[in-house]
Amino acid sequence: MTSPARKRIIVGVGGGIAAYKVCAVIRHFTEAGHDVHVIPTAAALNFVGAATFEALSGHPVSTSVFDDIDEVAHVRLGQEADLVVVAPATADLLSRAATGRADDLLTATLLTARCPVLFVPAMHTEMWEHPATVDNVATLRRHGATVMPPASGRLTGRDSGAGRLPEPGEIALLGDLLLEEPESLPYDLDGVRVLISAGGTREPLDPVRYLGNHSSGKQGFSLARAAAARGAEVTLVAGSTSDAGEPAGVELIDISSAVELSDEMTKRAAEADVIIMAAAVADFRPVAVADAKIKKGTAGPAPIELETNPDILAGLVQARGRGEIGADTVIVGFAAETGDENGGVLEHGRAKFARKGCDLLVVNPVGSGKAFGTADNTGWLLSSAGTETALPLSSKTLLASRILDALEPLLKRS
Repeated sequence: MTSPARKRIIVGVGGGIAAYKVCAVIRHFTEAGHDVHVIPTAAALNFVGAATFEALSGHPVSTSVFDDIDEVAHVRLGQEADLVVVAPATADLLSRAATGRADDLLTATLLTARCPVLFVPAMHTEMWEHPATVDNVATLRRHGATVMPPASGRLTGRDSGAGRLPEPGEIALLGDLLLEEPESLPYDLDGVRVLISAGGTREPLDPVRYLGNHSSGKQGFSLARAAAARGAEVTLVAGSTSDAGEPAGVELIDISSAVELSDEMTKRAAEADVIIMAAAVADFRPVAVADAKIKKGTAGPAPIELETNPDILAGLVQARGRGEIGADTVIVGFAAETGDENGGVLEHGRAKFARKGCDLLVVNPVGSGKAFGTADNTGWLLSSAGTETALPLSSKTLLASRILDALEPLLKRS
């Protein structure tokens, strides 16, 4: 009998050169303990053989509705699935799925599936941007499917541009999210411009050393990933990160110090509808930065004089008040807190919320293996309306989606 944690997953594979990358997605799901069936198109088998898919999934592979007739496989597989991931979703496959074709096992399965369906497009830029493909993607989203934005980069041959298959880890993260919460990726942020900061800042002491923190950037990257999948135009300003990946369909800007982060966020804030300050910004920086490596002397270390870094979140709120950014811009802050003799995590978060003046504040308990560098997160969401919503422990991707859910009543749509 299938355990509650073990899910039935269909991985549909289209006929594109990126089909080889999907092997890593299949392995991710099988190693997580799920029951994975691979359904390639006939064209996909020109790129990766059936034996590879069978070895990775542990199930026989077919492309035809006429195999396993006694089990009515073309109906049963879709009916029993908890998730369908289609990657690479070629222009042809998107077209056939959007118009309800059922001329092979994969498209027939898509018609019978009532679970979340995640399409991961991969094709040349001209094909991705063609009005026919744009219409087909819109149709699939209207039918309830999630269509991941493609990555940008090197394509087949000498071409580069939008249309590259996202990395397997990115696909797996969204797949895991849909297994965790099937309703977590509505296409509700189309055209909304979201500016996000992520990761820790590094404040240099000399050419070798710096002051920093334990932030991995995973929560900020999860917000960017989920927002892009929900239709937003996302710019991600990232400091020091650890294995955070690069979300597909997101403009990524690298920074190092708090001053650099402040400059980039301030420069882009006027164009944003939503600003999310998820970065762990250092409160202080050294007054002087040595030109050469500081040597270890016999007298012990010299004192390091510090000065205060700019309060970026408060500065953005003040800029909104001065009319330098849109009056309707939604500003979301983060507070990584620990309890002490003066109060608990939530009490400190409330005090910070009152000081900053943002619209939403996410309060996360940190330390002792919590939040920084972990795959999951928890805390509270405080709003300017006076509400306090507990955020149960979940993956950072699901917590990101819950934060994005809270934007809807705050956004002023034109």
